[in-house]
Amino acid sequence: MIEKAKGLAADQVFLDLEDAVAPIAKEGARATIVAALTEGGWGDKVRTVRVNDWTTKWTFGDVIEVVGGAGADLDCIMLPKVQTAEQVVALDLLLTQLESAHGYEPGRIGIEAQIENALGLTNVNAIAAASPRVEAIIFGPADFMASINMKSLVVGEQPPGYDVGDAYHYILMQILMAARAYDKLAIDGPYLQIRDVEGFTRVASRSAALGFDGKWVLHPGQIDAANEVYSPRQEDYDHAENILDAYQHYTSEAGGARGAVMLGDEMIDEASRKMALVISAKGRAAGMARGEQWTPPQE
Repeated sequence: MIEKAKGLAADQVFLDLEDAVAPIAKEGARATIVAALTEGGWGDKVRTVRVNDWTTKWTFGDVIEVVGGAGADLDCIMLPKVQTAEQVVALDLLLTQLESAHGYEPGRIGIEAQIENALGLTNVNAIAAASPRVEAIIFGPADFMASINMKSLVVGEQPPGYDVGDAYHYILMQILMAARAYDKLAIDGPYLQIRDVEGFTRVASRSAALGFDGKWVLHPGQIDAANEVYSPRQEDYDHAENILDAYQHYTSEAGGARGAVMLGDEMIDEASRKMALVISAKGRAAGMARGEQWTPPQE
């Protein structure tokens, strides 16, 4: 699986020491992860390791062995089941000590915080602000559903009886607001029915519509769907680029130095530019090619 992951069209790969590893195999799995990182072949993927959470006996050993053995080839540590800002601070301090001891660039290794229970969600703003190392806030749906006694066994799907709206909307919005307030990525969690790509697409579309930056995939078959869902539609990307071009033109001296103008049947202004920048950035990051292009009217 590790070798296969190196060639997949994912932006990030995380190697797991938590739920994917049996308790008796956790300590031995650390060496496997160190070897996988130091052997290379990951291209430009973000390389992350999920350690065990602070309520277990393995956390400090996970971090010490993985960072000590492969810190130069590691981008982030993912901390699961984060409940308080202090847990992030503790990891930050441990990483700082390890970077100093091994001669790594101070502060280079990031932290991804996974929100998986009610206490973590109530503290999500403090968690997002706890350290400059925090790069992403991640929703962990399975453990979260268990922690609040949600009446469902299908991770990510609506619980039986919840027939209006989205049972996860409040959770997702809380995570998104914290991420945006502190300039972090907001990442949706996994969809466990790995062969149901239609279901994955449906669930992913909800968080993508809110503004989430991406979603975990558990199987290569989910990658294309994720890349499509979290990238703009072609017509939206083209429109965003046209708004940016038109606004730049009309606010210039040559365009009349106007702050609000009509683009077809639509009024655009500074707020329109900010909205267009979001869509444009997502499209450019996805490597989209521009289609229909706006040109200034001939005087």
